Amino acid sequence: MGLGTFGSRPVHRSKVLLSRHLAKMNTRKIFGISLSLILINMASIMERADENLLPSVYKEVSEAFSAGPTDLGYLTFIRNFVQALSSPVAGILVLYYDRPTVLAMGTMCWALSTAAVGASQHFLQVAFWRAVNGFGLAIVIPALQSFIADSYLDGVRGMGFGLLNLVGSVGGIGGGVLATVMAGQEFWGIPGWRCAFIMMAVLSSLIGILVFLFVVDPRTINITHGPGESSDRDNLVEKGKAGSAPVWADSWMAMKTVMKVQTFQIIVLQGIVGSVPWTAMVFFTMWFELIGFSHKNTAALLSLFATGCAMGSLLGGLIADRMSRIYPHSGRIMCAQFSAFMGIPFSWFLLTGITQSVSSWFTFAPTLFFMGLTISWCATCANNPMFAEVVPAKHRTMIYAFDRAFEGSFSSFAAPIVGILSERVYGYDPKSVNLLSGKEAFALSRGLFTMMAVPFGLCCLFYSPLYLTFRRDRENARIASLKEQEM
Repeated sequence: MGLGTFGSRPVHRSKVLLSRHLAKMNTRKIFGISLSLILINMASIMERADENLLPSVYKEVSEAFSAGPTDLGYLTFIRNFVQALSSPVAGILVLYYDRPTVLAMGTMCWALSTAAVGASQHFLQVAFWRAVNGFGLAIVIPALQSFIADSYLDGVRGMGFGLLNLVGSVGGIGGGVLATVMAGQEFWGIPGWRCAFIMMAVLSSLIGILVFLFVVDPRTINITHGPGESSDRDNLVEKGKAGSAPVWADSWMAMKTVMKVQTFQIIVLQGIVGSVPWTAMVFFTMWFELIGFSHKNTAALLSLFATGCAMGSLLGGLIADRMSRIYPHSGRIMCAQFSAFMGIPFSWFLLTGITQSVSSWFTFAPTLFFMGLTISWCATCANNPMFAEVVPAKHRTMIYAFDRAFEGSFSSFAAPIVGILSERVYGYDPKSVNLLSGKEAFALSRGLFTMMAVPFGLCCLFYSPLYLTFRRDRENARIASLKEQEM
């Protein structure tokens, strides 16, 4: 029941005027771009920068805490696993708060944990704060994705997610380069890698405050209730005032609705294996440094790879938008399968075909760039845009949250498995007196190849059932949305 039903007409009129005022605030633009979208993309930049910090200084952390690849892999596992299990919290929080508030909460949480990692003196302290970091990211990422989904129409949603990934990759490049370059230095007697973590925490806190103060949820813009009507948000607020049970009932219904969608189930299945290679890639920095590359050369190689991924995510989204207009029910799926398949030959050539020597820098560089350009399409060309089309708009945060929960919980095992394979199968010795002998780099590359080529192939295969389910699920979602609007 809306406020206009039991309140006076002047009260409802004031509420509509307030809604229109908020909409005008949100349409404020800088250089023709929405201020809200600018700040949301800045939050994405900081999120990706934070993700890349620790992998960029694995070698220094390994030396500081006497940790081998398996121990370092567990740090990534802990953060990713906690992030996966906590992701549904984002879907529940948006029932109580608007998304800018949820984003600010998550940002402050990860900023605190990032600073704490930089100040940690024991390995277990690092592990604890990485878990807290995962909780903060779990709140932020689904809210970011649903925010973008609501800000773009179906036909250009791939471009929207591509732009988010593009600007986010800028943060990933910046965070990785900053940490890698600072790692080999000291500032005021403090190791450079610790300073990088503290600096990133301060910047993240600033962005979180700006998001909270100036970003308006796109659902606020679309308020169009007439006399006696109310938005879903109003209904949820009223239910929350009446008691928590109705809100939890809505949460449970949203979860069941999302879980029953077959397209969601299939994309999650491919994502479980498809995200494994990306988790394993956290060892790229350590691998290049074991080959013998300097911090700057390693940072340059990884920047080329990140640049390729950034451009590829946007390119994949644009191509899939065009393909979806030609082949409405299969265009996005074909693009995703192409991208997943390309991971197989590139993984083979990068990790086994190129001579592992500092003299191979000019072979590694273009390989990494074109690899990133072609293997980074899936999320922007298919997964995220298709999720937005197979559930009603009010369930979008929940579907992105559950996607992260399932994919992240399984893929989080990839990093420690790479370490285990490298040490126990391929002979990596973390206590070796000469880590630059070439033996350890070779062992790590074979562990990486195992955890990349096979999952890429399975990912490509698991997209196939979408040819049968996507069209039906999209039509069901449209019918459900129409019924809700009529009610």
